[in-house]
Amino acid sequence: MRIGYKLAAEGFGPKELIRQAIRAEQAGFDFVEISDHYHPWLDVQGHSPFAWNVLSAIAPQTTTLGLATGVTCPSIRYHPAIVAQAAATLQIISDNRFTLGIGAGERLNEHVVGTGVPSVHGRHERLGEALDIINLLWKGGYRSYEGKHLRLEDARIFDLPEQLPVVAVAAGGKNAATLAATHGSGMFATEPRGDLVGTYTAAGGAGPRYAEVPVAWAATEDEAVREALRTSRWAVLGWKVMSELPNPVNFDAASRPVTADDIRAQFAVGPAPEPYVEAVKKFTDAGFDHIVLQNAGPDPDGFLDFFARELRGRLT
Repeated sequence: MRIGYKLAAEGFGPKELIRQAIRAEQAGFDFVEISDHYHPWLDVQGHSPFAWNVLSAIAPQTTTLGLATGVTCPSIRYHPAIVAQAAATLQIISDNRFTLGIGAGERLNEHVVGTGVPSVHGRHERLGEALDIINLLWKGGYRSYEGKHLRLEDARIFDLPEQLPVVAVAAGGKNAATLAATHGSGMFATEPRGDLVGTYTAAGGAGPRYAEVPVAWAATEDEAVREALRTSRWAVLGWKVMSELPNPVNFDAASRPVTADDIRAQFAVGPAPEPYVEAVKKFTDAGFDHIVLQNAGPDPDGFLDFFARELRGRLT
């Protein structure tokens, strides 16, 4: 099992995220993962730097730390040819430490280019075509593609790594889990669902299985809950809501009814390691082997120290 640290790009600026990644490697994390957003979930979070620049700056300042997007939509705000090129470049400059986490996209980030956001079904059709294009370009040479939604004309990536990145496809249902097996080389999820892992492996998937675990560290449990409620209550809404709302103001309104009890039900909170160990076990029991700790607490350095001092040895 490998343990990752979520870089909260919605809550911190780019230089601070780079600093946290360096500290995460020192604390013993195996990899970092960063969301590829244009907007934060809530205005109170206050940030959303360009994920690819942040990862590119982290790569030369670390040595063993894996890097991952969690996740990139390759079919609306970006064209898959650009994602294929960016991922290939990052894999080279990180010495083969990059994982391309990829998904169908959320309206929050994809509507900004003004071309419209398709239905959920349409987004998944585009995701399949985008993966076709990425895989095609990574074979080398000049390539063209004509799909229902996406096209590629006489394109070639000149700088390809000797070892291609893992492509971990985000799966919230069985169709996406199957796509992860047939078009990707890994899977990405946010729920401890063994049925997703089972679908992925039954369809031939044999790569890493990534999952995010929501946690909130602070010196007291109440402090952790207060901060998670302030900045991360959107996480309780569920993907049917999270994939459709267009702006932080909408998430603020939709998440106003979320309570401290809702946070306690979904997050591992407080200063003791036991809740974190329990939360991670739900995911490992479901078959996930790359666990990302997504800290919503007020003190990232305190959490990193806590992980190194009390948690790491109990998870690995």
